[in-house]
Amino acid sequence: MPTTALNPSKPPLDWSQIETVLLDMDGTLLDLNFDNVFFLETVPQAYAKQTGQSFAEAKESVLGIYKKVAGTLAWYDLDHWSRELKMDIPLLKEEVAHLIKVHPHVINFLKQLKNQKLPTHLVTNAHSRSIELKMARTPIGQFFDTIISSHDLGHAKEQSGFWTALNKKIPFNPNTTLLVDDSEPVLKAAKNYGIKHLRHISTPSSQHDGKISEEFVSIADFFDIMRDID
Repeated sequence: MPTTALNPSKPPLDWSQIETVLLDMDGTLLDLNFDNVFFLETVPQAYAKQTGQSFAEAKESVLGIYKKVAGTLAWYDLDHWSRELKMDIPLLKEEVAHLIKVHPHVINFLKQLKNQKLPTHLVTNAHSRSIELKMARTPIGQFFDTIISSHDLGHAKEQSGFWTALNKKIPFNPNTTLLVDDSEPVLKAAKNYGIKHLRHISTPSSQHDGKISEEFVSIADFFDIMRDID
């Protein structure tokens, strides 16, 4: 059944005001279940085997290691985790790559943007090797004018420096730019930079209930804003 905006009291998106579209990848276009399973189950299991700990002990250890760099560029850096955990993280990802899935309505949404000739850019915190894996497993790559990783710009999307660097790489007018992301810290950083049109994906994982943002217009998927593009 098609979904509708979770904040119906807020105004719908006015596509006549949009000249540039910026889209997040994990949790926004792609089901976050893959990343959740990988980081919360696959990695702790491998760490338990490597250290001789029980799964529960290994998971507690790994979560503590994650926490040290949460919100920084290192958190998204697969090479960092390979060094830190002493395992081949990109190779390990291949074991659960079958879980990589595109969210409902995403392909039709991207096709509509392409038909309307709206400049559309993928802006993600994902590491380049993670992007390569997901582009190989899904058809979304063909729809973007550019694919930009925060690792290329030296700042995570939660940091103000990312948006300044992005605007130098891709000239865009913040007043006529749409950003769709499942991360509220990212949306807040974009808002502080001046990006006017912001949408929050409330259901990044198909395996968890959605959570409505108190600050941003939340949508469960792209159906709600897709239908107004024309």
